[in-house]
Amino acid sequence: MTTRTYIVTGSASGIGAATAQLLKERGNTVIGVDLRNAEVEADLSTPEGRQIAADRAVELAGGTVDAVIACAGISAPVPLTVSVNFFGVTEFLDRLAPVMARSEAPRAVVVSSMASLQPNSPELVDAMLAGDEPLARQIGQKLADQGPQIGYLNYPSSKRALSRWVRRASISELYAGNGIPLNAVAPGTVLTAMTKELLATPEGVRMVDENVPMPLNGHSEPVVIARILAWLASEENSHLAGQTIYCDGGADASLRGDDIWQS
Repeated sequence: MTTRTYIVTGSASGIGAATAQLLKERGNTVIGVDLRNAEVEADLSTPEGRQIAADRAVELAGGTVDAVIACAGISAPVPLTVSVNFFGVTEFLDRLAPVMARSEAPRAVVVSSMASLQPNSPELVDAMLAGDEPLARQIGQKLADQGPQIGYLNYPSSKRALSRWVRRASISELYAGNGIPLNAVAPGTVLTAMTKELLATPEGVRMVDENVPMPLNGHSEPVVIARILAWLASEENSHLAGQTIYCDGGADASLRGDDIWQS
């Protein structure tokens, strides 16, 4: 396998940091994108920030990008979550797809979540899939105005929309037409700064495990997800398209069972 050039968003912490580190250890060139402590410091919550990030990353890559791994995300019960988790991923990837297409083995991978299977706002999901960020943020704000419990719907809605977008976009001319496998990984509970507070008490752990049961080996380290992301973004993956792979210790199988095949 040859060395490759990767762009990794959310590279300053959590799964993004673990992914960037793993790829570097394997001898690849990695250009990280994050708000700070990254090769490209930019705000993916805004259209302007996405454009700046894409242009700067391509410049640092010397015009050659083999793969993009989009890990950046937040879980706040506010509409900012919609902008970062959905539009900050989809717009960023769409901008870089024509550049990736010049690679001999282009790949694109995003981080979804097991939360994509949780209750969500269909209205919000539809607005995201329609590409209407102002409307999506308006809906997200209405949810947030009802308190953090309802506002939390911004998070699973953003991840549901992202996984659905991956499925749709993967077979489009922009991705499949350019030979770019596009897929997602949906982690269960990962031991990162995002989950540290939730897992700080026995009550918090019990609440998390009731919602995301992980009978296989429990909560995972970020590198567990990084290894799957790295393979999906590698030359070895030539035909996987539109899939959300649940690396969740068995949470999906525990909660949905055989429902995925029900008509």
